[in-house]
Amino acid sequence: GRMTANLPESCRQLIDLQRGVLARWQAPAVELKLTTINSLLRTGRWQPLQRGVYATFSGKPNREAELWAAVLRAGPEAVLSHQTAAELEGLTSKRSALIHVTVPRNKHVDPILGVRLHRSERLAEARHPSRTPPRTRIEETVLDLTQAANTIDGAYGWLCQACGSRLTRPQFLLTALAERPKVRWRAILLSALDDISDGANSVLEVRYVRDVERPHGLPRARRQAKLTRSSGRIYLDNLVDRYRTCIELDGKAAHPVAERWRDISRDNASAADGITTLRYGWPDVTERPCQTAAQIAAVLRSRGWTAQATPCGPSCPLGRS
Repeated sequence: GRMTANLPESCRQLIDLQRGVLARWQAPAVELKLTTINSLLRTGRWQPLQRGVYATFSGKPNREAELWAAVLRAGPEAVLSHQTAAELEGLTSKRSALIHVTVPRNKHVDPILGVRLHRSERLAEARHPSRTPPRTRIEETVLDLTQAANTIDGAYGWLCQACGSRLTRPQFLLTALAERPKVRWRAILLSALDDISDGANSVLEVRYVRDVERPHGLPRARRQAKLTRSSGRIYLDNLVDRYRTCIELDGKAAHPVAERWRDISRDNASAADGITTLRYGWPDVTERPCQTAAQIAAVLRSRGWTAQATPCGPSCPLGRS
């Protein structure tokens, strides 16, 4: 339990807000004497969590207390960011080994145990106006993570996860992206957000549009096409309505048996409706995009498409067909 009964009311309220954590630099604003802090520490009723940051209880601190301690140690302008802000917003269920904290670029902060420090020139704009512990806005968090990703597919994954879980929308991310002067992969991220707005829900679906459909001049499919059947409502990844052709994308290496039979049942139902279903996995889209495009084009031509697929470059095999 917290040992705060004899503290000023404003101090108790702040401690409650901060999940039992208080920084030494906050003491004057809440009428708490430093001698009182020293006495509580000396008697073991309070305990240090970071340098100048204390738990107002004697038990083991929980995750929230650890996060508060890290951000308070970095100073009043600091915010939780990157993977840690993503954890707080439910963008990821994985806890990073280090707590990520962003501070103003011109602010000197000594290294902090267990903390990865980032610096920003536009932290005031990136900071969420009301969430606690202090953190970056969800759009800023997502864009921070795209910039920290090792690959463009990793960056795609954060965009898809954020929009697919409805934590934000592509248009909000586009606005945040426009406000950043320096962004790695800007053009590709803008294109990916357009595809997500169009209905692409996963990294594989974004890659299909970028690497298979668009560069080879295939007819534009309707993303997440809704169909109503007697068994209920279903959604198809990519449906070329005019030619009754569906392109389903599956990024999983293996399916549970029940899920595999569900896919078969859906494909059979589509066939009964006159829809041909083509299924592709990660290697088909990322390693063999030209061959995949050629196969889709052949099926579309057999169903009435009179145009031709176009080569995506000099080495594309479609240019030799």
